[in-house]
Amino acid sequence: MEQAVHAGDQGEQRGPAVWSRSFGLFFTARSVSMLGAAMIPFATAVGVGALGYGPTGVGLALAAWMAPFAVLILFGGVFADRFTPRRMMIGADTTRVVTQGLLAALFLLDRPQLWQVLVISAVNGVAAAMYQPGVSSTVPRVARDVQKANATLRVSESIMLLAGPGVAGAIVGFSNVGVVFAIDAVGFAISAACLLLLRLPPAFAVPAEDSMWRNLRGGWHEFRSRTWMWSVILVWIIFGVTLFGPMIPLGSVLITDSLGVSAYGLVMSASGAGTIVGGLVAMRARPARPLLAGAIGLFGFALEPLTIATGMPLGILMAAHVVGGTGWAFWSVMWATSIQTQVPAEALNRVTAYEVAGSTIAVPIGQALAGPVAAAVGAREMLIVSAVVAVGGCVSLLLVPAVRGLRRMTEPVPPVQPL
Repeated sequence: MEQAVHAGDQGEQRGPAVWSRSFGLFFTARSVSMLGAAMIPFATAVGVGALGYGPTGVGLALAAWMAPFAVLILFGGVFADRFTPRRMMIGADTTRVVTQGLLAALFLLDRPQLWQVLVISAVNGVAAAMYQPGVSSTVPRVARDVQKANATLRVSESIMLLAGPGVAGAIVGFSNVGVVFAIDAVGFAISAACLLLLRLPPAFAVPAEDSMWRNLRGGWHEFRSRTWMWSVILVWIIFGVTLFGPMIPLGSVLITDSLGVSAYGLVMSASGAGTIVGGLVAMRARPARPLLAGAIGLFGFALEPLTIATGMPLGILMAAHVVGGTGWAFWSVMWATSIQTQVPAEALNRVTAYEVAGSTIAVPIGQALAGPVAAAVGAREMLIVSAVVAVGGCVSLLLVPAVRGLRRMTEPVPPVQPL
């Protein structure tokens, strides 16, 4: 298998640095599905809010997706190794075609109960957990220039994030949130079709006799052996509870209450515009210490909760979200490229699973607690805490020698042997 992997890698080396046929299909799959996905947080916040469940209901709906995703993604990494990432991603997309179609029907034909939204969101979270580990390991197999490929994907995803909330707001204004979920189902169907057409070099396969638990232990060993990785994840756990978790439930309510639903869509689109800028910067900038540069850029993200909490006018809110989105996208490209080039190919699915699980496990806690805590201390006060935590987290990243000192690698680590 090792020889097969090397042969496949050599074939990719002779192809285009980024725009191979396989990358084009993968790019299309990610772009189309992201357009639908970009509309879902907006549609969920507006749809559940319109049902009368308030910030607590919105937080629970978002947490219902995030919780199974964070818990089960470790198994998604193992299954990707056993059944190939492409098969897992196609299966996950197919599942979400069905679930999003059902959610669309519920909103179009009836007034759904909160428990129905929560159950469907949970199934979507499981599907996403089976899908996500394969994304990271697929990028190095469809493009030689991993950083440029990541940046290209980030720009595309950012364009979708820019268009998504505005499109969703227009659809909701003229129709029903159910139409948004229907569009999302179509996006997942197109994504599955593109992935089905992919032709990839042979992937590393774990020995059939290895148990699932042995595979998980092997991934854990690779994860914990990298101080730069687990240090970042520790910071992200804190971010999940105090920053990422509360942002949408509280931010959506505060902005829509003071400026209206359309303003919230514009603010989210501004964040998407910022991520386009960040992705474009990441295409050109090749810092010798990628995580150091990424952490510096990430300071701008603190402006998002700060400007919402202080009730800034729409123009300032949008400008702050452009800056925050820029920093976030630049960090994301530096982080993804570091993982894909520093971790051996045979461990990448499982290491990605641990990385994503660690970075998301605390988010549903923050989402679920956002409403009750805001009721006790105030939504604006809670977002001020979020801004302070964002700055403190960035400082912490810069203080860790393994994070700020990590050097850029131009090529992925080649496969060695089974764990």
